[in-house]
Amino acid sequence: MSAALASLRSGRDAITGLVPGWLFAAVLLAAAVVFPYLVGSGSFLDASTQTLAYVIMALGLNIVVGFAGLLDLGYVAFYAIGAFVIGWFGSQQFPDVNGGKGIHILASDRATFQPKLSGGKLDIAGIHINFFIVIFIAMAITAMWGVLLGAPTLRLRGDYLAIVTLAFGEIVPRVFENSTSGLFGIGSTDFSHGRQGITPIDKINLPWSHDLLYSDANLKPAYWVALGMVLFTIFVNRRLRDSRLGRAWIAVREDEVAAASMGINLVRTKLWAYAIGAAFGGFAGVFLGTYNNTVNVDQFEFGFSVFILAMVIVGGMGNIWGVIVGAVALSMMNRYGLPQLNNLSEPLGFDVTAISFGIFGFFLLIMMVLRPEGLIPSGRRRLEFHEAEIEGAEDTGAVGDMSQMYEVRR
Repeated sequence: MSAALASLRSGRDAITGLVPGWLFAAVLLAAAVVFPYLVGSGSFLDASTQTLAYVIMALGLNIVVGFAGLLDLGYVAFYAIGAFVIGWFGSQQFPDVNGGKGIHILASDRATFQPKLSGGKLDIAGIHINFFIVIFIAMAITAMWGVLLGAPTLRLRGDYLAIVTLAFGEIVPRVFENSTSGLFGIGSTDFSHGRQGITPIDKINLPWSHDLLYSDANLKPAYWVALGMVLFTIFVNRRLRDSRLGRAWIAVREDEVAAASMGINLVRTKLWAYAIGAAFGGFAGVFLGTYNNTVNVDQFEFGFSVFILAMVIVGGMGNIWGVIVGAVALSMMNRYGLPQLNNLSEPLGFDVTAISFGIFGFFLLIMMVLRPEGLIPSGRRRLEFHEAEIEGAEDTGAVGDMSQMYEVRR
């Protein structure tokens, strides 16, 4: 197997040598930056912007599921927490703060939807903190909740782990739904407006500017903000994957007993995975909260967790670029594929959207049968699924040909 692995890596180097990785990344980034000018500010740019937020969440879940091998069926909870953080710190949800004058930190009058100034300063009820500060506040809060979720699951595996994480994903939205008279039954402050939700949410504005960064008629800046957040997420994911912690995650994923015997602290390693994965869920939740201009518990259903998990599985667990491809594919399928399929079935009197999750489930079933490792799997998972083929090729001396078929990635 070692000889086969060496040959596979040499094949990868020969392929990537034709196009340097930095050049490919630069071209891809340039295309992403100019993309809004090619499509305009219509529905497709709106779908693309939301897709970028889903990419962030998929990459966050990939840390838990793909890197550390820990199943998480309640990831929507961190999206909910992040969204409510922007609802608390970017709206008039708490009108009595500071004697009704509110708290304003680098927030413009236009971002708060009320161009009213008093003595040159904002005098609007509620808490209004700049978006670029709130995203890091949300990351800290959701990371803390990620640790709280991970702590009870440290000794659980398989179905038991799935049940606990699923329960967390169901409990959090219900807590917010019933937090109209205190959080967790403590106090009398309305934290959520129940099923009505919190709206409007402050728009994005730069800390040094009093103008809005984008409007409904010009979504390009919002797209670029989301793109910048994705680039930040990719950078952190790559650095984590190649770090000592990332190698510990992979070791735990492959064999917990062997990892523990090699001196890896399982408790700390797993908790870091839950915390960082949760942080990116809140990171994206803040953006979607302000972008959608509302935070409502109806947005945080269990099916959304499965939707994000499907992106990771379809793209290729453990592979950053594979997860991005899976997120884009499923997001666009959900936005355009299902409605088109519904239009075709309307003459038959059948509503496809009613069974949308069943369609995604069928799609996952096909993927598991035809390509269980995902569209762009990591090198380790590719070797796991094709180990017999590679060993057979090694025995027959055809490893050189196999190297062109199976490119090894981290």
